[in-house]
Parts: sequence; C-alpha cells; structure tokens
Amino acid sequence: MAIGFDYGTANCSVAYLEKGKVVPLPIDGESLYISSSLSAPTAESVSEYLFRCLNISPSDKIGEGVLRRAINTNKDLGIDVGDEDIKFGQTALDIYLEDPKDTYYVKSPKSFLGVAGLRPEQLSIFEDLVCAMMSNIRQACVKQIGEKANQAVIGRPVNFLGRGGEESNAQAQGILTRAAKRAGFEQVEFQFEPVAAGLDFEATLREDKNVLVVDIGGGTTDCSMIRMGPSWLGKKERQSTLLGHTGQRVGGNDLDIHLTFKTFMKEFGFGSKKQSGLEMPTTQFWNPIAINDVQAQRAFYALDNYKVLKQLYKDATEPKKLARLMLLHNETLGHALVRQAEQAKIQLASVEEFDARLDLIHEQLAVSVTQSELEEAIATPTEKVSQLVKEAVKQSNIVPDVIYMTGGSARSPILRQSVSCILPNIEIVSGNYFGSVTAGLARWASVCFD
Repeated sequence: MAIGFDYGTANCSVAYLEKGKVVPLPIDGESLYISSSLSAPTAESVSEYLFRCLNISPSDKIGEGVLRRAINTNKDLGIDVGDEDIKFGQTALDIYLEDPKDTYYVKSPKSFLGVAGLRPEQLSIFEDLVCAMMSNIRQACVKQIGEKANQAVIGRPVNFLGRGGEESNAQAQGILTRAAKRAGFEQVEFQFEPVAAGLDFEATLREDKNVLVVDIGGGTTDCSMIRMGPSWLGKKERQSTLLGHTGQRVGGNDLDIHLTFKTFMKEFGFGSKKQSGLEMPTTQFWNPIAINDVQAQRAFYALDNYKVLKQLYKDATEPKKLARLMLLHNETLGHALVRQAEQAKIQLASVEEFDARLDLIHEQLAVSVTQSELEEAIATPTEKVSQLVKEAVKQSNIVPDVIYMTGGSARSPILRQSVSCILPNIEIVSGNYFGSVTAGLARWASVCFD
C-alpha cells in the first residue's frame, strides 16, 4: 500500500488514493492530524525505546554508540524505558506542560534537519526522534487500512534551511530516508511540498493554468510556479511544467517566536537596562524562545548560562523581571510561551485585541496584544515570505493565472495581504489549508508506485 506522508513541522498527516479519491487516515485517535511533538523521561530514552520496545536497530555504527550510551545513562538514572514512556502529539504536550522541568520535550524536529555544525552523534539522535514519530504514525496506518503500509511519498520543503544549499538539503533528506526505512517503509520517494499541494489543486481544474502555489507551513515557506490542468493530470513526467521554486525556513513557528519576542519578553526584562545604563543582552531573551534553533536552545538552557542570568539579575534595574527569566531557565518554559503566542496569533485573525495568559508557576501574567502589534512583530518573517513570492515569479518569468495559498499559516490575513500587494490583480484561492499537501502526496504516490 502506497501512502502520502506529510511529515510536517507543525503537524503530520497521511492519506492514500482509492479509485481516484483521496482517503485521509486517522492517526491520533479520530483525528486526521497529529502534532509534530514527542515527550520522554530523558533525551536518551528515545533511542532505547526504539531498540527495546519496537525492535528497531540503529542505522550505523554511530547510532549503535548513541544507543549504548543511552542504555547506560538510563540505567544510571534508574529509568526502565517501557512502551508507555514515549508520547506523541497533544499527549506529549500535555505531559510537558504538567512537568516542564522533568520532561524531555521536542516540538518540530523537522526544524532542526539540515542544520550545519552538528556532531554525527547529534544527527543520529535527530534520526531516532524522527524514526520514533514515523513509526508511531505507520503503526496507526496499519491499524486503519488492515494491510502493510510499506511505500511512502514524503513531502519535503524546497529548502530545509535558508542557507546551506544542497548539502543541507541532502543531510536532511538522508535523515528522513533512513528514519522512514527503519520505521518500516521499504520504498521511499520525496516530492516538494508546494508541488504536492499543486497536484491536489490540479484535480479541480477544468482548463490548463499557470498556478503560483504558496505553501506557508509551520517551519518553511515554499513557492512553486507550475503549469497544471487536464493536460498533465496523472502524468509522472512533470519536469516541463515546473517553472520555478523558492523556499526558506520561515513559517508559522517564526511568526509565533517573533510575536513572543516582541510582546511577552518585555515581562522578562527585554529592553530594560543594567544599573550601569547598558541594555540587557538581546540574545538572553531570544534564545529561550527560539524553539527551532537547536544551538540557541542549548546556549540558553546550559547550566553555565544560569550563572550569567544570576549576574544580570544582580545588575538589573528591574530585578523582578530578570527573576522571571531565571525561572524560565529553571523550568524550561520557552515552549509554553511560544504556544501562548500561537494562540494569540490565531485569535487576532478575527479580533482586534487578545489577552494572553502566561503561566509562570507561582505567577499568572496577562499580556494584551493587538492586531497592529502582531503585524509589527512579524514584519521580518512577512517580508521574507514576500521575497520568496517575488523570486518565484522572477524565476519563471510568468505572471500566474491564479495563486493557490495553502499551509496553516496561509490563513493569516497579514500574509495573504502581503501576497496580494505583490500580485494585486491575481485571484487568490485556497483549499484545505492543512490537508492539501497530504492529498497531493497521496496522488503522487499512486503515480510513483503504480
């Protein structure tokens, strides 16, 4: 059975094609989507879980070394890893929010793929994280369709990162390939996510058109200019129809992070001064919430950095705010703050002002955010999205007949307006914001593995 697998930054989903109709599969109870997140007692628990509970071996010698160290570390800590210790999706988030200090929690591991400068052992750990998530989803597929799900077309962004080029893309796709095969997918193909979204839209067209697909997901924005319509529907050879591609790691996560930084972090001392008159170092307020930057997270939550925070607290003109920053470090609350910003962003699509509630263990903070503050906060990622749209049009040297916007963040009125300003007289249409990529991947899987 061939499936389309959208291993997304924010959510994952799968589907297959049956008699020309896309059939989505429930993979988290009755839900067709599962949040791209995982929780465990420790970071080392995931590698041992794969080996002991799922009988999934490492892919190479480096992975074997990671596994040995994981088993020894868990043994020293008295942790006996079992089937119920690793959680996924909303359940993982709930466990983290109950006990953030003592829970290993990862959101959007896809955001870390393609990062340069990581040690082979770190890349192996990311592979284990992805493998655990993919295995969980594949097991759900098998339960639903009652047969072996062993072929998959997996979506990938045009560029996993804005820098690093093809070397970065190859590293990321290599991790996804190895993880998927370890999880039980014997045959794996890839398709650009915006192309997949376009393939689903193509099934609705009654005449050929030049379509600009703008896919704004949780972690990346990808734009593809594609000739599509009845002339090419269902054909495997599509190279001549793919006119331009652009992509960069900028998406919904970045909107949430920028909103958190510009609005919430003032309550933690951002913009305040030391007694000497100097401003507090900006990185101490950016790093804890940069949940898609592994180096930033490591720098802030390092034990040595707590000493730096204590000194900033002593030097602060507003020590109460710096005390909150120290609490953020101790309780690893960065993910929780960004999640509140995400909720504010969603609400501000329909209301002028929203009161966000920040839970700081022994203190509850109310922070009011307006639509204009949101627009100002996300100005930088909005401009990056605009540049990707312009570059895709420039590459193809074609003005599109229609713009197809998809991805969860494509619902943002601010981003839709920015695209409309670039191509003011072109119709913008949307389909299933969350399911179009998955549906297109399912269609492509039926072509690839026919």
